Amino acid sequence: MRATIYHNPRCGTSRNTLAILRHAGIEPTIIEYLTAPPDEATLRRLLSDAGLTPRQAIREKGTPFDELGLGAASISDEALIAAMLADPVLINRPFVVTDIGTRLCRPSEIVLQIIPPLDTPFVKEDGEIIG
Repeated sequence: MRATIYHNPRCGTSRNTLAILRHAGIEPTIIEYLTAPPDEATLRRLLSDAGLTPRQAIREKGTPFDELGLGAASISDEALIAAMLADPVLINRPFVVTDIGTRLCRPSEIVLQIIPPLDTPFVKEDGEIIG
């Protein structure tokens, strides 16, 4: 199975998602999106394929979200996308794309929706067992 993960190696959720993929025998294409951010067409496709609005996929914690006033209800989807493109730290992670679908994998076990069933349980970094 082909898979791509938009990954931040400093993020535990992203690391767990990558580890679940590998546990399932899938070696994904890894895109460290902070250094190789998606272009506008790719970002729009990720959002659309995952069934998310820009507001549902924007990251608030540890970003300039508040400083930029992005929480205001008057901020349009277009403005949110522009902000994410200007500063990719505002894109929540990890997005995973497989032959089955696209998901924003928060929590990491959401990736189970778009990969074949696990043969054996997986233990996350915090000790939680899934699968």
